[in-house]
Amino acid sequence: MMRAYRLTVVIADLTDYRMTVCEISIQVACRKDFCSFRERKSFFLFRFVTKRKEENKMTIAVLALQGAFIEHEQMLQKLGVHTIELRQASDLQKDFDGIILPGGESTVQGKLLHDLNMFEPLKEKIQSGMPVLATCAGMILLASDIAEQDETYFESIPMTVKRNAYGRQLGSFHTNAEAAGIGEIPMTFIRAPFVESVHADASGNTPEILSIVENRIVGVKYKNQMAFAFHPELDQDTQIHEAFLGMIR
Repeated sequence: MMRAYRLTVVIADLTDYRMTVCEISIQVACRKDFCSFRERKSFFLFRFVTKRKEENKMTIAVLALQGAFIEHEQMLQKLGVHTIELRQASDLQKDFDGIILPGGESTVQGKLLHDLNMFEPLKEKIQSGMPVLATCAGMILLASDIAEQDETYFESIPMTVKRNAYGRQLGSFHTNAEAAGIGEIPMTFIRAPFVESVHADASGNTPEILSIVENRIVGVKYKNQMAFAFHPELDQDTQIHEAFLGMIR
């Protein structure tokens, strides 16, 4: 005759410092079998916690049509974060927790997003509140206005940006500067834009200015989005990526 016994277990998950108390019910033929199972509970707990960690692992989707997407992936993997690449519309159907829009050529990226039918579903995800980190060309994709250019893209941050604001390749440079709430960070500018101005949205909310270099705005945060004019993925410092992941956790 099978009898039901209940076993209470306490699981310490060191990834988030929480204790979880679980009750499980097992069917065994006798109390002796139940005691044998209880002696092996350490194996059960190990399997249970391992499964929880796998289920809770963060996944970041990196737009991988053009530009410096591989460097972002390497930075995230160094932080122990799983990444996937967004290369076609079907990739947007996968499960992920945040999006990175990398540096590159904004006009090329914008055209490919439309040609591959990725633009509207990606815009919907951004507007619905999914956290976004945008760098260089990615900042341009998010801007509501682009100086001296009629075409815009996602228009999800109320700001005006200027493309190639520091000139061509010879105008590239490296510096260290403060980012509000993050600290001093290295900044590599390559044919970089900057933010000419930020605007209030329909609700009166204005993007937070995170970084200013040479009296020019080079970093902003607005709701679920962080955008920088430089390439944090090209330096060894992980603070910006950590701040982005902190928006998700």
